Amino acid sequence: KVKSQLEEKEGKTFDVFTAVEFKTQVVAGTNYFIKVHVGNDEFMHLRVFQSLPHESKPLSLHSYQASKTKHDELAYF
Repeated sequence: KVKSQLEEKEGKTFDVFTAVEFKTQVVAGTNYFIKVHVGNDEFMHLRVFQSLPHESKPLSLHSYQASKTKHDELAYF
């Protein structure tokens, strides 16, 4: 659901977009930290926010880190 948001921020499209790992953090909603394979040996770490159910807001790409590898630790950012 956030692929198009990332593509817009990066100014390119991703043929491969596969989540391989994730962690969560409960706040006033939920932060998801997701390691995504975007092709070749490239990975990106995404921070996606999901608001509380009663707010009825869509998932939003809060921030991301590019140029990651498969072995980079997925951590809070």
